[in-house]
Amino acid sequence: MSKIRQQRTADQMQIILSELFLRELNDPRLHGVTVTEVTIDRELEHADVHVNALGDESRQTEIMAALDKASGYLRREVVSRMRLRKAPTFHFHWDPRLTHFQEVEDILSKLDIPPSEDNELNGNQEE
Repeated sequence: MSKIRQQRTADQMQIILSELFLRELNDPRLHGVTVTEVTIDRELEHADVHVNALGDESRQTEIMAALDKASGYLRREVVSRMRLRKAPTFHFHWDPRLTHFQEVEDILSKLDIPPSEDNELNGNQEE
């Protein structure tokens, strides 16, 4: 499978998984789960699915257990919707990037940076 086709397949898989989480899974442990990234190998045997529950890091073990339980259903649905010959094995991973982004944003919002002297001088020259 070419690199471009591999990426397109992973992107389509991410969309389908996101729709399944949003509309079709009835497990309350999986409410609010976001699929942040999907990567697949060239043979389409393994898919690494990165997930996060925005703002709720405390549910990580609960969510991962629920995903392992639902993996058969998710696998079957993805294969039927994408009409794939092989069903990849899903490997779920917790994605901490969203938490890191939020922490950085919080730090930046708390900074009080006065205007530099260069900006003040440049502003006066324009007048």
